[in-house]
Amino acid sequence: MNDATRETPAKTFAKATNKATVRKVTIHRVTKETQIHATLSIDGRGHYRVSTGIRFFDHMLELFAHHGGFDLTLAANGDLDVDQHHTIEDVGITLGQAFDKALGAKRGILRAGYFLMPMDETLGLAAVDFCGRTSAIVETKVRARLVGDLQSELVHDFFEGFARGARCSVHVRVLYGRSSHHKIESLFKAFARALRAACWRDRRLARLLPSTKGLL
Repeated sequence: MNDATRETPAKTFAKATNKATVRKVTIHRVTKETQIHATLSIDGRGHYRVSTGIRFFDHMLELFAHHGGFDLTLAANGDLDVDQHHTIEDVGITLGQAFDKALGAKRGILRAGYFLMPMDETLGLAAVDFCGRTSAIVETKVRARLVGDLQSELVHDFFEGFARGARCSVHVRVLYGRSSHHKIESLFKAFARALRAACWRDRRLARLLPSTKGLL
């Protein structure tokens, strides 16, 4: 066998990855308050089609998909005549469930990731760990009640819902900034890139579960 045809470890990993289960799922979540349909491909190209009835929230989810390199189709029909809370929290739960299902046994992934996102005068931080346990620490430093048409306090509910659905630990924090828009946007961008790192498959760890406990 010459050098041109010899199979390298990288080629072997690429073949194994191609044969592996595609990390793409569809989730339907239906309650008396919301009806949500989502299709997620972790190994996508940042394509998205999002509709929640809350335009600023749509914008944040579009940024999330683009910066994470995820393909995301999401349609949510919620009781917005009551409040935005049910819709935003349930979208977070649904999206978290989609990641949890798409990652499967989680073998070979890095498991944890973090990112610092500068957004003009604002700096946002996000860290995530697919540890199998749920926690969410959120600090937006936003004091305005509304940012666009989004009730800003509900940003916390989105990230908390995601942590519950994905069975992961989520920490997002604005370190400093002036614009409320930039503060929230920096968190969604940082979160997407932190997730992208956590979901990354390392060829050296292809068969390794990223836990000494043997369970996630």
